[in-house]
Amino acid sequence: MPERMSESNPNEEESVDQASNSLEGEEGDTASRKPPTTGARLWDRVRSSLLRPKLDPQTLQNKDWQRTVIAMNGIEVKLSMKFASREFSLKRMPSRKQSGVFGVKINVVTKRERSKVPLIVRQCVEEIERRGMEEVGIYRVSGVATDIQALKAAFDSNNRDVSVMMREMDVNAIAGTLKLYFRELPEPLFTDDLYPNFAGGIALSDSVAKESCMLNLLLSLPETNLVTFLFLLDHLKRVTENEIINKMSLHNLATVFGPTLLRPSEKDSKISLSSQPISMNDSWSLEVMSQVQVLLYFLQLESIPTPDSKRQSLLFSTEV
Repeated sequence: MPERMSESNPNEEESVDQASNSLEGEEGDTASRKPPTTGARLWDRVRSSLLRPKLDPQTLQNKDWQRTVIAMNGIEVKLSMKFASREFSLKRMPSRKQSGVFGVKINVVTKRERSKVPLIVRQCVEEIERRGMEEVGIYRVSGVATDIQALKAAFDSNNRDVSVMMREMDVNAIAGTLKLYFRELPEPLFTDDLYPNFAGGIALSDSVAKESCMLNLLLSLPETNLVTFLFLLDHLKRVTENEIINKMSLHNLATVFGPTLLRPSEKDSKISLSSQPISMNDSWSLEVMSQVQVLLYFLQLESIPTPDSKRQSLLFSTEV
């Protein structure tokens, strides 16, 4: 069978999982559940082989790929594993090829395309809304890595057949491509400068002060960042309208997209989340939870009130 690899960074997924241990909505009487299929048991064995063993120092220092095969009932899964430190694997890396879209500043891409929202964002959203709104676990379920890389290469080379490619691919690969685009931005959509302020604003206990702070910060984003975020925000809200079917609640979507949209580009965060000494893992988890809560706050708002001058600008800008 073909190899299936997650497009998501394993370290990032681990951090997100610590912030939200399971998908909401997957409820039901355990007695009535069907026994796991061979495929499900096989992937459980794969997960166990990856997560349970503790790697020794020599293994961690080994820079070579480790390859293994896990088999069950005539089915084989070939795995290639390589350790990468969290700091390196989650660091946003600018692309050396400024003619592409991945790893290129969002304002550079929109200026080149003469648009307010990058074409890749619009095309992925349109395709997902066309046939992925009832896909169980949309944005949470990983797509096939080779498909995602093929779409990435097509967008980077401005391939005119990319829309045809998207129609022939699994919708989870398209969702993965959209997530990858935001994850590889050299600077997060919420910007490095404003990130500490968003983290501080979401921690405010007074609801009135929090709303004023969060909305003012949002409207302080560069125009391209703001319009792109509002475009994505409307889409994510439409996804949750099918929550009964796709099992993706607002919290689930915030868990997936929060770190992707807010994680700062610098190695070390400038925010202070606790006055008490905490471990590196606890600090990382608290930071991820803060990123999730920021996005969840905006997802839960019925509307984004804006001053008249800003509203006129946005009404014009969102005509993408």
